Amino acid sequence: MFIAMNRFKVEIGSEKAFEDVWLSRESHLHKEPGFVTFHLLRGPRRDDHVLYSSHTMWRSYGDFDAWTKSESFRKAHAGAGGSKKLYLGHPEFEGFEVIQEVRQDGSVHTLVAAE
Repeated sequence: MFIAMNRFKVEIGSEKAFEDVWLSRESHLHKEPGFVTFHLLRGPRRDDHVLYSSHTMWRSYGDFDAWTKSESFRKAHAGAGGSKKLYLGHPEFEGFEVIQEVRQDGSVHTLVAAE
């Protein structure tokens, strides 16, 4: 499993506009091979920004990578530059391989062997 996250530092006063961009967009992620789930997260408020993160889970890094090279990805990000006035700097990408998963039923799953 692979988790892809982007962090956004949204300027104070631009939170609603930023959320509206995300909430009104047409998402096609559910059609992508290997896609598991998406979350838009609102984090802590700081002096000059509110931290947000987009969080997607993929079956594998390969599935995520294939999506980033797809026409669907290009369409989804076509208007992204127009939202930059809402946040400070560029989004920060973070990608993670899932090593262990603990489920609600108490089961523990090792997903990637430690190196």
